[in-house]
Amino acid sequence: MSIIEKAAGRLDRKKAELPPVNELSNPLNNPLNDSVSQPFEHPDNHAFERMEKVEPTMAYAQPREPIPEIRQPSGHPSRRVEINLEQLHRLGMVTPEGGRTPVAEEFRMIKRPLIKHALSKGGGTNRHNNLIMVTSALPGEGKTFCAINLAMSIAMEMDHTVLLVDADVARPSVPRYLGIEATEGLMDVLLNDKLDLSDVMLRTNVDTLRILPAGQSHKNSTELLASLSMSNLLDDIARRYPDRIVIFDSPPLLMTTEAKVLASHMGQVIVVVEAETTTQHAVKDALRQLGTDNNVSLVYNKTKAFSGNNYGYGYN
Repeated sequence: MSIIEKAAGRLDRKKAELPPVNELSNPLNNPLNDSVSQPFEHPDNHAFERMEKVEPTMAYAQPREPIPEIRQPSGHPSRRVEINLEQLHRLGMVTPEGGRTPVAEEFRMIKRPLIKHALSKGGGTNRHNNLIMVTSALPGEGKTFCAINLAMSIAMEMDHTVLLVDADVARPSVPRYLGIEATEGLMDVLLNDKLDLSDVMLRTNVDTLRILPAGQSHKNSTELLASLSMSNLLDDIARRYPDRIVIFDSPPLLMTTEAKVLASHMGQVIVVVEAETTTQHAVKDALRQLGTDNNVSLVYNKTKAFSGNNYGYGYN
């Protein structure tokens, strides 16, 4: 055999050993491309399928800091509202930084027996003495004014916290006085058994003061306030924080049925009487609505200044 024939035979054998050209075009089948083929070697022979399942976003660098989660507003206790203390001061009301104003001094005298009775354990009643309702015989006598001032004054105590409840569910006015937005509150908790008191209670810029708004109005508000759910809720409010005094701004006694029902749960009741306006007959009717079992105090509101007294009005 000639040298040329031997060389041709060797070329034919080399050609037979190489894979087809179309297979060489796939880098996974190219035995010369170890850097590509090696990472995909696996006993299950599904390397190519795994490569297709890799998410494209994995190729990009992750942010150095996580993107903050956007949270929707809610009535959770972490929610904090800003009471407009300047507005309250302009209205002549008690504020923590308002100093020794005549109104502040009057409410210091008013709150002392209320706090003493709130902490007492006797009295022969099952009511919670730390639940205090502020009401009046008729609208416009200043019950909300007195309820907020009383709550603010007690909040200035060293050893107590205060919860102010807007229980005038037909005509809530506490948010308007405080300059805050009305949100879910008392009625919503009574209507929704999955809603907890802590979900709707609001923290404020007065550290020792919390607010419970009235919540949505309801046609059966009297029945809701008289329900077992309301009784259980008030028991929870009274017992959850033993050092807390709870002030309820109630509807007028002679205008709604809710006030009488609410009073049946209270340990103390304050009836605000507008000086020289509310008749003796209206006051007696209001007291009859309350019955004889309640611990009732009267606050004489909007009195004229006495001679030699710098007070514009007094509370006696």
